[in-house]
Amino acid sequence: MKLSLMTTAALLLLAGCGSVPVTGRQQVLLVSDQEVLASSLTQYNNYMKTATKSTDSRQAATVTRVGRKIAAATEEYLRQNGLQSQINEFAWEFNLVKDAQVNAFCMPGGKIVVYEGLMKLVATDDELAVVIGHEVAHAVAKHSNERLSQQMLAQYGAQLLGSALSQKSEMTQSVANKVYGVGAQLGVMLPFSRKHELEADYMGLIFMTMAGYNPDVAVSFWQKMSASGGGKVPELLSTHPSDARRINDIRKELSAIKAQYGKTGNR
Repeated sequence: MKLSLMTTAALLLLAGCGSVPVTGRQQVLLVSDQEVLASSLTQYNNYMKTATKSTDSRQAATVTRVGRKIAAATEEYLRQNGLQSQINEFAWEFNLVKDAQVNAFCMPGGKIVVYEGLMKLVATDDELAVVIGHEVAHAVAKHSNERLSQQMLAQYGAQLLGSALSQKSEMTQSVANKVYGVGAQLGVMLPFSRKHELEADYMGLIFMTMAGYNPDVAVSFWQKMSASGGGKVPELLSTHPSDARRINDIRKELSAIKAQYGKTGNR
C-alpha cells in the first residue's frame, strides 16, 4: 500500500510537470490552468468590490498605457515562440487603486492592479514598466499555480496527494484562499519564493524591452525602492531577494537582453 501511494504520487508529479516560458525552468503544476484562472478571477473580483479606484485620471491612464504595451509585447513573445495557445488565458485589465502601500500585482489571467503608493516613487513610464513587466512575468510563468501546488504538497503530503487530488476543485479553492488571500487582503498574497522573484525580474526585463521601454532604469529604480522605506521594507520588496542580489543579477542580464530584444521607435 505504501509503495502504491508513493508510486501514485510520483506519477501525479510527473504528469504535473511543466516548464516556464523564457527560462525553460521545470516546475510542478498540479492544478489545471482553468482551475487557477477561475479561482484567481473569483479572488480578484472580490478584491475589486472592496477596493476604491483612483480618481487621478492622469496616473490611471499611465497605468493603462504602460500595461497595454507590456501586455502586447508579452503576447508577441508568446507568438514568436510557438506559445500562441497561452495568449487565450489572458484577459488584460489595468486598475490604479487608492492604497498607500508601495505595491502592485498581476493575477493569473492578466488582472493588473497598481497602488497609488507605488506611483509616488514612479517618475517615468520606464520605471512603471519595470514593475508591470515584473508582475506580468509572474502570471506568464504560472508562479501562482506553482505556489498552489507547493501548498498542496505541504498540506497533504506526497503520500496523500493522490486521494486529495480526487477532490481537486474543492481543495484548490481552499488552498487558493491561502495563496491569494481574500477580499482586501489580496494584495498581501503569500510571497513568491526568491527563485520566482528573480525569474520574474529577468522575464519582466525582456517584456519591457520588447515593449520599447529602457531596461537600464531597472537598476536605479530598485535602488530607489530599496531606499524608500525609511527603515521599513516596502511591500513590493518584502520577503524578496536581497537588494544587492537583485540589482547584481539585473546588471548581468541587461546587455544580452538589449542586444536580443531591444528595438527603437516603439514609444
